[in-house]
Amino acid sequence: MKKLILILLSIFNISISAIEKDSLYIPKYDTHNLLQTQEFFCDACGCGAGNGSSGFESLLNPQFIGIKYFAQHYKAKENLFTNELTQDQYFNTIQIWGKIPITEKLSVYGNLPFQFHEKKTLQGDIRISGIGDAILMGIYQILNSKNTFHQLNGGFGVKIAIGKFDERGISGVNPSFQLGTGSWDYQLALNYKFQKNLFALLINTDYNIKTENKKHYQFGNQWNYALTSFQRIWRNDNSIISGKLGLQGEVYDWNKQFGEVMPRTAGSALYGKIGFEASYKKWSIGSEVMLPAYTNLASGDIEAKSRFGLFVNFGI
Repeated sequence: MKKLILILLSIFNISISAIEKDSLYIPKYDTHNLLQTQEFFCDACGCGAGNGSSGFESLLNPQFIGIKYFAQHYKAKENLFTNELTQDQYFNTIQIWGKIPITEKLSVYGNLPFQFHEKKTLQGDIRISGIGDAILMGIYQILNSKNTFHQLNGGFGVKIAIGKFDERGISGVNPSFQLGTGSWDYQLALNYKFQKNLFALLINTDYNIKTENKKHYQFGNQWNYALTSFQRIWRNDNSIISGKLGLQGEVYDWNKQFGEVMPRTAGSALYGKIGFEASYKKWSIGSEVMLPAYTNLASGDIEAKSRFGLFVNFGI
């Protein structure tokens, strides 16, 4: 644990000191030309035991540090003798996140979450809280067209096993009622952006490779994808307001224990989302609501209900 804490401190020290070094690429923070496109591209805690966030979450911001809140609501099957989904489960994450450009094409992204989850059972409410798993990712600009209409970015990230994994939690309907996976996991991601005049379109996809933890439990690999459109609604010399509308999907593989597939752990979900983003000088704020269009998690034992996200960032 001490080594992990030292790693995190080193990451944040590097981020802070990076601002002062002349060798780093420091782009101009220009609200006239920048269409804010914060993406809540999220790991579903209700099935994947993530830390509430994955993928390129601030790909188009030049550099920032901020705070994000993300809430998820699920219904789960509590009684084995009935098919009714009666148990409410709430997953909440507050995280510090940031993105620092190292060169014109290479950036480093990181986040450190704090989780506080709750599920309401027939025997009473159960709550857990604490630090979740941190994420560190390198983002590289693969393509940027001369007219800047098209941009393609790729990334590779690692999830650092800081959050507590409770072996007793895997015996419930939702084994992902955890602060962390207990494993070091890896992520491959791609992001495509089309932007012209007041309109922008983002296509995101990432694949999460999850490894076995010390308790010999392995959460299933996860594929995320999203299509989001942005329309600038209003702008003046210092401010921008834009709306966004899109779809986001998640597909989960089977969990395993001692190498054996755990039944009723795979699944998928598709969400519709709507939100807004606004900026004033170097400050930006955004929010979005997600509702399920399709949900089949844990072979139907878990149903996605809603998600809500809110962030406040400061450009540095």
